[in-house]
Amino acid sequence: MYPDDDGTWTSALTHLECGRCTEQYDAEVPQNVCRCGSPLLVRYDLDQVRAAVRPPDIASRSTDLWRYRELLPVRDPANVIALGEGWTPIVPLAEYGRRIGVPGLLAKDEGMLPTGSFKARGAAVGVSRAHELGVQRLTLPTNGNAGAAWATYAARAGMECLVVMPEDAPEVTRKECLAAGARVYIVDGLIGDAGRIAGQAVRDGWFSAATLREPYRIEGKKTMGLEIAEQFGWRVPDVVVYPTGGGVGLIGIRKALDELTALGWITGRLPRFVAVQSSGCAPIVRAFESGAETAEPWPADQARTVAFGINVAGALGDFLILSALRDSKGTAIAVDDREILEEQAACAASDGLLMCPEGAATLAAVRRLRADGWLDGDEEVLVLNTGSALKYADTLLVGEPPRLLRDGDLPPEATSAAGTTGTARGRRTPR
Repeated sequence: MYPDDDGTWTSALTHLECGRCTEQYDAEVPQNVCRCGSPLLVRYDLDQVRAAVRPPDIASRSTDLWRYRELLPVRDPANVIALGEGWTPIVPLAEYGRRIGVPGLLAKDEGMLPTGSFKARGAAVGVSRAHELGVQRLTLPTNGNAGAAWATYAARAGMECLVVMPEDAPEVTRKECLAAGARVYIVDGLIGDAGRIAGQAVRDGWFSAATLREPYRIEGKKTMGLEIAEQFGWRVPDVVVYPTGGGVGLIGIRKALDELTALGWITGRLPRFVAVQSSGCAPIVRAFESGAETAEPWPADQARTVAFGINVAGALGDFLILSALRDSKGTAIAVDDREILEEQAACAASDGLLMCPEGAATLAAVRRLRADGWLDGDEEVLVLNTGSALKYADTLLVGEPPRLLRDGDLPPEATSAAGTTGTARGRRTPR
């Protein structure tokens, strides 16, 4: 039994609906995509939610994503597979924001989650619902963090997990999958190549948990949007900036805010959404700039970036991403790897938040959008740091510290008010 169950656990889940053609599907059996090939979205009886719970009721619940149980698909709390996921902090980036002309800059730090990334949200809800529906074997392609998360939650649920990942995925994520007992296979290629191989396992009876090929990962990612609204006092920031590969998080946040608007829990305008990609792989940016409703895949032999989690040449939910951007009067922007690494280091030195490369891409985007005038500097801007930088330690743009010959042999500049590296600026050295 889930420890926060007070005897009133109720999911308002009703059915699944195609995000493109709106055909409806039964939510009580395992489902993947619509017959038209598009992602399925989870639908709820919002009248039931409105009658059952109000924001003050949620405030008294435990601080994890399951506090929003009425808007999540798990019907029985006994089927919840949990590791304490959710309720990540929103951190002001006051000094860094001031330097780039956006003093109202904030970051939601998803690196605090189990398995070190926002992928824990999608895995927690996706695995829990799969477990509830009787699924025993899961497979997915991954750029690293999703595989680590799904393998970990599958292990906790007693399910088998088969993971296929590109050779260039962060090594630590490969080890996480193996430590969780998953079957792991490495391919010489990109996430799309891994997807084709994982598809072979699906044909052999494994259930596909690939991005947007099952409907419940979005529901886990959606909780970022629910938390944002609650943490802002049931309102929303002016702008939400999101690192976009498959785009599940952006789609999920927009879905959450649409549901909260329908419930009347938030009112007024929604935030402008910004999709951030790397210039080395930017199919959504290219489609947005051209006015297209879908995105042509990025050439696989040209797709490369230090922000490996957004190195996605083709997104199944491209039309949902582009719709969210245009409906909100948002935009899409591509940033270079050098910008990503420079802003990652600048933010860590200014405010102490060391972002993963994907998260740092949002900082580079905010700097550019302010310089170009798209942001006027008065907005409340929220960026998403989607994971821990420690998984990408080899990419950090830092030098080697000097070696000391013996104890106490500090160079003179180390004891001055401003050392050569700036790390001791404004501090007194102990006597």
